[in-house]
Amino acid sequence: MRIAVTGKQGQVVQSLLRRGAETGVEIIAVGRPEMDLSDPASVAAAFSAQRPDVIVSAAAYTAVDKAESEAELAFSVNAAGAGAIAEAAARIGVPVIHLSTDYVFSGDKASAYSEEDATAPISVYGRSKLAGEKAVAAANPNHVILRTAWVYSPFGANFLKTMLRLSETRDHLRVVADQTGCPTSALDIADAILAIATRIVADPAPSLRGTFHLTGSGEASWADFAEAIFAALLKSGGKNVGVERIPTADYPTPAKRPANSRLNGDKLATTYGIRLPEWKQSMTIVMQDLLNKGL
Repeated sequence: MRIAVTGKQGQVVQSLLRRGAETGVEIIAVGRPEMDLSDPASVAAAFSAQRPDVIVSAAAYTAVDKAESEAELAFSVNAAGAGAIAEAAARIGVPVIHLSTDYVFSGDKASAYSEEDATAPISVYGRSKLAGEKAVAAANPNHVILRTAWVYSPFGANFLKTMLRLSETRDHLRVVADQTGCPTSALDIADAILAIATRIVADPAPSLRGTFHLTGSGEASWADFAEAIFAALLKSGGKNVGVERIPTADYPTPAKRPANSRLNGDKLATTYGIRLPEWKQSMTIVMQDLLNKGL
């Protein structure tokens, strides 16, 4: 199978490249300079040349706070760009797997969000990603939209790597404790994408298409996540770092974050038989990878 994925440096792209090398699946990373998500013509040309079996739409404008002052750019990439990718996939007759986010929800629900819950983003980033979901669905009925959250990996910039970097110079960190979500390993996301891609190429069933939630099992606050990271660091011979649990109000940001980012993954489990591992288990694997590399 030949899978083209948008972007070259993102966490999911890098995870797919690793998993592809391990499993023998051909992964082609498509990004600048040959493709610019703000230029639909370049998107169409890039995928026509690659002729993949599946396109994974993973690249996005992800600067959540900066998006508040760069709304036009965020929508250009996350909405128009996503639509152009899905259209390019439809033009060459292949399915598209598009990555979206928990930010499409307001975060005020008491329990985990299902795919049937009403969307109500509270930030420019969230609105741009929701517009992207709609653009993908409109451009190509042969689509799978995967909403994920709190992504971390051995690659790129993410919360886990930030905590490890800060631990080098700090003995104590203040971390938000009243936002709850599902920490998700990009390596687990890559595994799920490969499994989903295999199914949708072989099976045209409408039930395999649509929107699904894909996150690590279990839940945590950012403070819980940090404490687990530092506990694993200490166990591996690292230093002891304390966590002070603080409210969101004590850590103001330009963009509002959903207080509840928990996503219910039952639909994906029922439809595809996929449920990601418990987040602490996957976190330990990623941390070991980083520590083995001296990071």
